[in-house]
This record gives sequence, structure tokens and C-alpha cells, in this order.
Amino acid sequence: MFRRGFGWFIRIFVAVVICSGYSRPVSVTEALTVGRVHEAEEATAVDLGALLDAGDGAVVTLLAGDNTQLVAHRAILAARSAVFAGMLRRLTLEASSSQLALSDIEGPVLRQVLEHLYTLQPPQLPSMAPQLLVAADQYGLSVLKVQCEQQVAAQLSVETASATGVLAIRHSANMLKQAAVAFIKAHLLSVMATQGWDEAVVNDPQTFIELVHLIAETPTDTSTPGAGESRTGPSSQPHSGHSDDGRSPATAAPPTTPQATPQPDEAAVSHLRNLSGDMKGEMLIVAAKEGSESKVRTLLAMGADVEAKDENNRTALHWAAAMGHGEVAARLLEVGAGVNARDRWQNTPLHLAAWKGHAAVVRLLAASSADHNARDQSGSTPLHDAARRGRAEAAAALLEAGADREDRNYGGDTPLDLAERNNHQSLIDILRSS
Repeated sequence: MFRRGFGWFIRIFVAVVICSGYSRPVSVTEALTVGRVHEAEEATAVDLGALLDAGDGAVVTLLAGDNTQLVAHRAILAARSAVFAGMLRRLTLEASSSQLALSDIEGPVLRQVLEHLYTLQPPQLPSMAPQLLVAADQYGLSVLKVQCEQQVAAQLSVETASATGVLAIRHSANMLKQAAVAFIKAHLLSVMATQGWDEAVVNDPQTFIELVHLIAETPTDTSTPGAGESRTGPSSQPHSGHSDDGRSPATAAPPTTPQATPQPDEAAVSHLRNLSGDMKGEMLIVAAKEGSESKVRTLLAMGADVEAKDENNRTALHWAAAMGHGEVAARLLEVGAGVNARDRWQNTPLHLAAWKGHAAVVRLLAASSADHNARDQSGSTPLHDAARRGRAEAAAALLEAGADREDRNYGGDTPLDLAERNNHQSLIDILRSS
């Protein structure tokens, strides 16, 4: 009898705790109905049991980004979320406060998160499901995340489909991503005519590229972006502007109708051509920087201009060369990318590949008639850049292509001078050899 009475006391107390921090009184029935508590009784019994012997430090105040304060039990937070458990451990070690600041979540969302943590029930406010999905992903609440995915998917419309697709990709919500992509494919023209489509392009262009790729392409892209490294010369010598972020088939059955209906992917590519030329160009450059050959192929099929330039006059080929993405560079060259295009500092793609030491891309560009003695605004050739940075393999590839090792930049330095100044012994040996 005592245990049953205590159990109901705990449930009522939980409802009051969750509702604290709000200006208007909220009834226990409104916050946690008896039916929902009954359904969650088994799941919560162990966690609530931990409160029996809890001391003065049993509760913690959560401060949301809008300054809403909510009180919760440490045992519940730690049991439900490894992220919360880690935060509470750090808070205990600091021992300076019993308040946990959560600046990245607003009060109403945090309240729904807490309600789920105590009851394990699906969110009761479907309109808040997108925000809750973000919170669930951030705090490692896998059950809540799945529940939110289901609720958001159930609310898909032509107005929300684009934002939903971006949301799903950004937070690795695979079920929701599949639902959003399927919905967009089925209602493509209507979705593209909405403001939500335009906003998705502007607000998160890189994720939007991934969404477009999923709409227009069936194969899964597994490419991984490369890491950049800044091109900065020695402190005694200003540089010319290279930057770090810058550089077996089945037999088909005969058609049963005189004219076959286009497959969904082909139709998607056709309709996506309606994007502006500038936007497609920007997306192509981002895809080249990312190193996704399949996305580049999709964007080219959509009509993206291979010679589109960014604010520093760099083309997609510049970026593929700078990041060492050989497959992307090869694809761009196949469709006519300018191998000797110049950026604002007069760097060619070969300059950037040499500077970053991407020897395979150096060979590719050299075999595609790149000017291996082209000068940037400081008079440096790609070999100067390789020598300055100690890129021995890239320098060897340039010399094999016929680069002039005796050429001097506008400061009077040969590649050997730069290699010696920067103590690159391997380059010194290569450049001194006959």
C-alpha cells in the first residue's frame, strides 16, 4: 500500500516540477494525464526509484536560452541522456552552481523534452516536432528523435517539404529524409514553386545541394570532403592570395508503349533546371570544394555553368585542384572547364594543386595542357609554389611536365632559392639534380 501511494506521489510531484517556471498555473491533468503515466509506468519505475535515497543535490535548475527556468531530477536526466549525464558530471565537478545553462534550446521546447524524459511518451504538440527533433539529436535522445521524425513526416506538405528535407539531412534523420525526398519527387513542380524552396536554397545552400542530389540521383554518394590548409607565405614575403579553404547490368524489358515515360530522376533533373544560373553555379562550386563527383555530375546535368566563378574569381576546377579532388577535376575537364582559368590573384588551378601538394592533380592538369610556367601576380610559377611549401612529389611532376626550374619570380627568386630559404632539403636535391 505504501509503495503504491508513494508511486502516485512521485508522479504528481514530477508533473509539478515540469510545469514550474511558467507564469500561469498548469494542472497535473494537463501536464501528465493518468493514462500516459500508466503506459510509461514500467519504463519510468527504475529511474524514479533512484529518487528514493536522493539527497539535497537531487534536482538541478535548467536555464533555457530565453531565460525560462525549469527544475528536473539529475537521476532522470542522466539515465535518459548520455549528453545530459556528461553535462551534470562537469557541473558536479565545478560545484559552483546547481544551474545548467542550455542556451541553444528555448523554454517551450525544453519543457517538452523534459516531459518526454519523465514519461517516454511521444510529443503532444506536433507543431513543435521539428524543434524537438533538433533537441533530440543534440542531446542524444534517440527515442524522442524517432517519434519526432514520425510526426514531422506526417505533416509533410508542399510548403514544408524543402525545409523538412534540409532538416532531416542536417540532423541525420534517415527515415524523415527518405519520406521528404519521396514526397518532393512526387510533387516536384509544386514544391519548387513555394517560398520554402527558395528559402532552403538561401539559408543552407550546402545542405540544399545534398537534397537536390537525393532528389535527382539514385546512387548514394559516399565521398568525403578533404581538409584544407592555408596558403600563407613566409612572414618576410607577402603572398599572392591562395587560401586554405581555397584550394553486371540486367537486360531491360522492351517498352510496352510507343513512348516510355521518363523515370522520376530524369524528370527531377529536368525540372531542377529552373533554378537560376547563378544559383546552379554556386552549387557547382560548393560541390567541387566538397569533392562529390556525383553531385557535380548532377549539377552539370541541370545546366550549371562549368566556368561559374565565386567572389574571388575561382572556378569549380580551381577548388577541385586546391582540395585535391582528382575525380571531380577530371569530370570538370571532360566538360570543358578552363584549365588555365585565373582567380583574382592570377592563380591557375595548377598553382593551387602545386601549392597544396596534390601531385596526382598536378599530373592530371599538366596532361590537360595546363601552362606549367604560368605566373601569378607575384610572378611565381606552380614550381615556385611547390618549392616554397616543400611539395617534393608535386615539384617532380611539374619538372616531368617541362616546368622551368631556372624561372625567376618578380622578386628575383628561382624555385631553388625558395627551397633553400625554407630548408626543404628534398626539394633542394630535386631542383639541383640535372
